[in-house]
Amino acid sequence: MDLTDLAFTPALDQARLVRQKQVSPLELTELYLERIDQLNPRLGSYFTVLGDQARADAAAKTERLMQGDEEPLPPFFGVPISIKDLTPLAGVPCTYGIWALRDRLADASAGVVERIQQAGFVILGKTATSELGAAPYTEPRGFPPARNPWNVDYTPGGSSGGAAAAVAAGLCAVAQGSDGGGSIRGPASCCGLVGIKPSRGRVSHAPVGDKLSGLATDGPLARTVADAAALLDVMAGPVLGDPYWLPLPERPFLEATQASLKPLRIGYITHFAPLGDCDPPCTQAVMETVQRLEDMGHRAEPVDLDFTDLVEPLITVWQAGVDMGVPWVVMGRLNRWLLRRSRRNSGGAYLRAVMQVQAFARTLVVKTQPYDVLVLPVYMHPTIRIGEWSRLRTGQLFENIVRWVAPCPPFNATGQPAIALPTGFTPNGLPIGVQLVGQPTDEQTLITLAAHLEAAYPWSHHRPSLVQP
Repeated sequence: MDLTDLAFTPALDQARLVRQKQVSPLELTELYLERIDQLNPRLGSYFTVLGDQARADAAAKTERLMQGDEEPLPPFFGVPISIKDLTPLAGVPCTYGIWALRDRLADASAGVVERIQQAGFVILGKTATSELGAAPYTEPRGFPPARNPWNVDYTPGGSSGGAAAAVAAGLCAVAQGSDGGGSIRGPASCCGLVGIKPSRGRVSHAPVGDKLSGLATDGPLARTVADAAALLDVMAGPVLGDPYWLPLPERPFLEATQASLKPLRIGYITHFAPLGDCDPPCTQAVMETVQRLEDMGHRAEPVDLDFTDLVEPLITVWQAGVDMGVPWVVMGRLNRWLLRRSRRNSGGAYLRAVMQVQAFARTLVVKTQPYDVLVLPVYMHPTIRIGEWSRLRTGQLFENIVRWVAPCPPFNATGQPAIALPTGFTPNGLPIGVQLVGQPTDEQTLITLAAHLEAAYPWSHHRPSLVQP
């Protein structure tokens, strides 16, 4: 097999090739490390590359494979993955996108990382994130900006921008990301990937707590629906003591990619009061998806939702997430501004905002209950150029951010599952996608519907020209 083709081979197929001894974990790891060495200087997708550590792990796995260990191999034995640099990996720097923390080593791994390791993955490194995960682009001070492999003048989104760029460029097989307001779905849409924001409580925050009152969750980024579903199977599951949790589903999420579906009732949204209509390319992506779903036998109708009462309380909760005990002097101007705003609020004001978010979320879930799935844009307009908003005053920058990501945070508030899917390209050749939002806890229907769309309208064969030999 051509090495570029191997780098873009789905993770599930790579795992099968390893089990069949057609390729070794060390060969896969060396392939990706070589590609990282070649392309990461242009893309800025990794903050930290764990070359020696990854090689040692892959070599040990290769030796176990060659010795014919009788113990069953874990599902992704020898497959390379990346970890977002908001997520601790023991003994490795965890910067949170802050240059001053580049030498601070994590004392322990996040529970989701431990599950990834138990599944047999080889961790290649830590991917770039916006500072404290607060921006939907990945340009933290002191680091090179993460760039979109489809056009390096544009951002891959944020805050999981490095993860998305790495997967899209063939610098890892799949990636771990996190989403507190669109940070998986946005980068997936910008880079032509599949990204799943799971239901609240589906993936544990262990061993630490949740700092955003249930808004944020870990999730997968991948090139195929099946890879994303299988990685979610690895990540999912409660840990004793979690503040909120969901039991494991009756059947694996991967099995949902092969399931049949009855005709569904689909609601679609392209207008977001009080912000207005999304831009024409995003509207077109939604309407094309709606037409595809209708051609597949589903029934679709427009939905009118008003998010006005959610905006301010959600901002109050979300901006408090930057107050992590990090000295303000090491922060960029956006996070300094958010920190000042947050600290003007009392604890009571924060709790009232949490209650308002929860009350609105309850109303939103009830209003959309008649629909099996919602179809929405991911962002209000296509991706922006690197540095496009860098000269704006901070207040205007924040207003631009709020408008751009508006379709995503409401479903962080409700805790509903959502999946971003690529649908095509903008007139200037950049990927664009939509998000499907499901009923509470119902990732299964979303994954099945996404797999049906993928089968009817395949997209994973597309590759950025940058990554070709």
